[in-house]
Amino acid sequence: MSGSANQHAMVGVTPKRRYVWAEILLIFAVFFLQGAWPAPDVNEPYYLGRAIHYWNPRWAAGDFFLETADTHKVFYFAFGWLSLWLSPLALAWTGRLLTWGLMAWAWRRLSFALVPRRWVSILTAALFGCMMEHCHAAGEWVIGGVEAKGFAYVLVFLGLEALVRSRWNRAWLLFGGAAVFHVLVGGWSAVAAGLAWLGLGKDRPALRAMWPGLLGGLLLSLPGLIPSLALTWGIDPQTVSRANEIYVFERLGHHLNPFQFRVGLKLRFVALALFWLLLCLRAPADPAGRRLRGFVAGAIALALAGAAISLLQFCERSLAAGILRFYWFRLADVAVPLGVAFAAVALIERQLPDRPFMGKLWLGIALAVAVVHVGGYAIRRTRPTPPRADKWTVYSDWRDICDRIAGSKEIPPQARFLTPKSSQTFKWYTGRAEVVTWKDIPQDAGSIVAWWNRLQEIHATGSTDPEFRWHESLTELGAERLRQLGVKYGAGYLLTDAEPRLVDLDRLDANDSYAVYRLQPIPSEQERAR
Repeated sequence: MSGSANQHAMVGVTPKRRYVWAEILLIFAVFFLQGAWPAPDVNEPYYLGRAIHYWNPRWAAGDFFLETADTHKVFYFAFGWLSLWLSPLALAWTGRLLTWGLMAWAWRRLSFALVPRRWVSILTAALFGCMMEHCHAAGEWVIGGVEAKGFAYVLVFLGLEALVRSRWNRAWLLFGGAAVFHVLVGGWSAVAAGLAWLGLGKDRPALRAMWPGLLGGLLLSLPGLIPSLALTWGIDPQTVSRANEIYVFERLGHHLNPFQFRVGLKLRFVALALFWLLLCLRAPADPAGRRLRGFVAGAIALALAGAAISLLQFCERSLAAGILRFYWFRLADVAVPLGVAFAAVALIERQLPDRPFMGKLWLGIALAVAVVHVGGYAIRRTRPTPPRADKWTVYSDWRDICDRIAGSKEIPPQARFLTPKSSQTFKWYTGRAEVVTWKDIPQDAGSIVAWWNRLQEIHATGSTDPEFRWHESLTELGAERLRQLGVKYGAGYLLTDAEPRLVDLDRLDANDSYAVYRLQPIPSEQERAR
């Protein structure tokens, strides 16, 4: 091989460091544009709230949800300590930038392992983000706010890179590491990788050659696995069964039960999966591509198994709930868009030299999809919008009343509130505790049942009609009932709609949309001295 040809080959396989960092930076920009919603995003008050409380129990002390069992302790321990110096808003943005940066680095490694060409990783990242956004079935996401699974997916991408390079021991260790942060993300990835290994036939490595990685991955996963298993330890079977049904059918059916998925989302996901299969048939893969396709097929097999299990709800509802609670559809929501992104690029790579017109046509389509997707988000980011976690509020008035509570000298930091059912950011803005909200479902079986009972007692109307199942406002309960609930749950204060006014309660503050009331009378000096 001549010197110039050798130099060209080396450029194609081992790009210079500046190109590597340029690609990572551009992938980061893609993820930033897609995920940079105003903080807090939908799940950030949930997960970051727990992380803050883990390191500072005085923050929202006495909050029912925050004081239930932790399941992502490694995430809270590894990241939550920053809350000792950062505000919740700064904590969210620090975590986002860290997550997207690590994810961009891991994605570039995976992409280059499959398609060793400069700049291709940016295209695959944009295609992946687009299809994740529009073609998921069960509501899974990767690029967004801060929570444990963001760090878990960084390790999953690195594990997939090891898998496609046939470094199986490293892959098992990385999937085990992902399970430390999020046991289901890492665990299901390991299962899908195992199915991919089975599908390789005579090309798969011997099981005895992988035992160090398998054992090491299992040991690594224990800090994430044990707290998850402990959620039902020592709890009677009836409570566990009831908790499972609440979790799967009442609260999280849009993630767990395919009969509750939106029809449009299911159809789009199925269409994308069929498109992936068509791409695989059109572009035979090299060994690395076959290993990735085996992983995607494994994720689809898990989703199909979950769909079959869901049929049990019509004859064994409790059994179905006990199995469906493990998120059988989560990995397929990620793996199919990932598989399509890489299979599409593989098809383009195959057709460009042999059928230049078709190759350029497919490349043009892929680039157009990527540009429209990323460009659409770039335009969105120029328009001020409220945080998605506040979508159920009159945002400016909600922020105003929460800020007043946070700065009030009349309302102590240890105060506990009755708040609207759809409240997601009350603790985030005020640092005060709540009795119960719809979003803040605990994870352990006993607390799930207690959470549901609180919701029923405080917010439910008793109607069997789904449209009228919940009170629109706590004001509908009346002053006397609200006082009783305050006594029962140790809540001294109420945040609710400004109208109609509750004339029999002491109104402390209000704006056009919301009002703050005192539920319990101020104790006298003699009572405080007792």
